[in-house]
Amino acid sequence: MSQRALSPEHVATLVHDATAAPSMHNAQPWRFRYFQGSRTFHVRADLGRAMPHADPETRALHLGCGAALLNLRAAVAHGGWYPVTRLLPDLADPALLATVQLTGFGSGESDLATLYPAIHRRHSSRFPFEETEIPESVRTALGGAAHLEGASLSFATAWHLQEVLELVEEAEARNRTDRGSDEDLAAWTRIGTPSVMSAPDGVPEYAFGPRKHGGKAPVRDFAGTRSVAGRTATTFERSPQLALLGTSRDRPEDWLRAGQAMEHVLLLATIEGLSSSFVTQALEWPDLRWPLRDPLSGTAHVQMVLRLGYGPKGPGTPRRPVPEVLDIEP
Repeated sequence: MSQRALSPEHVATLVHDATAAPSMHNAQPWRFRYFQGSRTFHVRADLGRAMPHADPETRALHLGCGAALLNLRAAVAHGGWYPVTRLLPDLADPALLATVQLTGFGSGESDLATLYPAIHRRHSSRFPFEETEIPESVRTALGGAAHLEGASLSFATAWHLQEVLELVEEAEARNRTDRGSDEDLAAWTRIGTPSVMSAPDGVPEYAFGPRKHGGKAPVRDFAGTRSVAGRTATTFERSPQLALLGTSRDRPEDWLRAGQAMEHVLLLATIEGLSSSFVTQALEWPDLRWPLRDPLSGTAHVQMVLRLGYGPKGPGTPRRPVPEVLDIEP
C-alpha cells in the first residue's frame, strides 16, 4: 500500500473531492500541486480570488482553503491512505498553506473516511428550515468534530442569540449602503444570461433561495437590490439555530484549522440529516466580529457562524474544472 503510485486520474479525483468545499461567495480560492515522487499534495492560496473589501486580511480565504484541505484528507483516508498534513510549512512562501503526504496505513485519521459520502451531498441551503430543535446528542457530536480539528463550536442561546441576530442585522444595514460590499457581490454573483449562469464559480441565481418575507433567520440576500425573474418570497424560521465556531488565537494557522473544523462539522451535519448555510455578514466588519463571541464560553475569536437545521437541501453550485486548479509534477 505504502509503495503504490497514484495515477493522474486518481490524483484528479482526489482534487475533485477537495474542491467540493465551500468558500466565500463560491470564489474557490485554491490551487493544488501534486508531486508524484513523494506522493505529496501542496494546497496553495489563489490570492487573485480574494475579496478586497469583505476579506482584506484573507481570513475567509484561509477558511475556504482549510475546508478544501479537510475534504482532501477525508478523500485520502477513504482511499486507504494516511494523510500526513502540515500547515504553513514554508514561512517564506505564505501562499503555500498546507502539504498532505500520502503514506501507508496510520492512526488518528480513520474516522475521516466516514465523512467521505457527505462531501458531494453537502450544499448550502438558503431556504427556510423547520422549527424542530437539533437534539443535544447531535449538538455534542458536532462540537466534538470541531474539537478534533483544534476549534470549538457552541450554539448561541437566549441573550447571546439575540445579540448575534442584532449584530447581523447591523451588518446587513451597512452592506446595503456600502459600495465595497456591492462590488464584491457583483463580482461573484451570477444573474441573467445562460452564458453568465454557466460560469464555473460564484453564486448562481438558482442558489439564492427565496427572499425573506418574515422570520428571524439571518440569510444573506445575494440578489441585493437586483431583481431575479420568478423569485418568490417566504417566511423563514422564527427560532434560528446558530452555531459559532471559534479558535483561541487568530493567526493564519488558526484560520486553516477553523476551515477544517467548519467542514468537518458540515459533513457530519449532512450525515445527520441537517441542512446548513453561512452567516458571515457580521464577520466582515471588524468592529462587529468581536462582540459576536460569548464572553462566558471563553472562545476568543469567532471564525464562522453556521445556521443549522432540518429543511430543504440546497442545490449544487458550479466548480472550476480540475485541470484549472491542479498541476502534477514528477
